[in-house]
Amino acid sequence: MSTAVVSEAALARFAREVAKYPPEQKQSAVMACLAIVQQEAGFVSADSEKVVADYLGMAPIAVREVTTFYNMYNQRPVGKYKLNVCTNLPCQLRDGGRALKHLEGKLGIHMGETTADGLFTLQQSECLGACADSPVLLVNDRTMCSFMTDDKLDQLVDGLRAAEKP
Repeated sequence: MSTAVVSEAALARFAREVAKYPPEQKQSAVMACLAIVQQEAGFVSADSEKVVADYLGMAPIAVREVTTFYNMYNQRPVGKYKLNVCTNLPCQLRDGGRALKHLEGKLGIHMGETTADGLFTLQQSECLGACADSPVLLVNDRTMCSFMTDDKLDQLVDGLRAAEKP
């Protein structure tokens, strides 16, 4: 498999991550390597999964299992703002589903889609570990937003949109 889908700089970063583990446990760097790929490309393609697998001496399906298990790995291009709404049972009981539906209406897309302007991708996620703060969502896998009423959801989307205007 050609490493052309991953830059030399990314491969150098792979090496730094692998060096943190004993040689026989280099597969432990799989999540870090996938994060590096995503930082560079914006998502983890099937080709880049194969590069990671080859680099770490893993079966490609083992890398695929990691990519598909964790919400933080995008398997296709996403919008500038990825909104992950927790829809696990405790959050469902505290309006997580309602928050997702509200965002679908506000953005004019369904869960799993990206707005036509490429600004927002809406996803559901499993437990974000903040059940008592529900409804919760995670923006770009980094910023947790809690107690998201319809008004707060509107303010979040409107604020992100306004930040994009010159």
